[in-house]
Amino acid sequence: MKNIALALLTSLTLGFFALPATAHDDINPASKKVAGPNGGRVLTGTTPRAEFFVTGDRRVQITFLNGHGEAVAPAGQAVVVTAGDRAAPTRLTFVASGNTLVSDGTLPAGNLVPTVVQITPAPGATTVTSKFNVNLSTCGECQHAEYACTCEGH
Repeated sequence: MKNIALALLTSLTLGFFALPATAHDDINPASKKVAGPNGGRVLTGTTPRAEFFVTGDRRVQITFLNGHGEAVAPAGQAVVVTAGDRAAPTRLTFVASGNTLVSDGTLPAGNLVPTVVQITPAPGATTVTSKFNVNLSTCGECQHAEYACTCEGH
């Protein structure tokens, strides 16, 4: 009986320590924040996941990602971004450009822009909403824009 209990305890212990090693295949494990392939913020509320990235000319680029964090072509998703002052918000719609969706306009001026991203995965599906501040300042540690910072505790 002791041998069976010892074998069971050993198996459970080895299985417990093996779990974190398999979690690295996930694009956004709970213990580590990651940036998307373009250095943007990964939105995890949608399937497939989406990267929110601000280009050099302040346009928003949305890239959908597979389970390995690689870009996949948009497949009927609709995206709307509302940003800036609540009294006079800027509403951005998107057009396909290769494997991404690019906004028809630019984010309002400033380094800190309140933003609401609405993604409808398919016609008639429930819209997923993400709200955050797009802080365009550069993080001193990870060198990503603050809105896509991968540092723990930020």
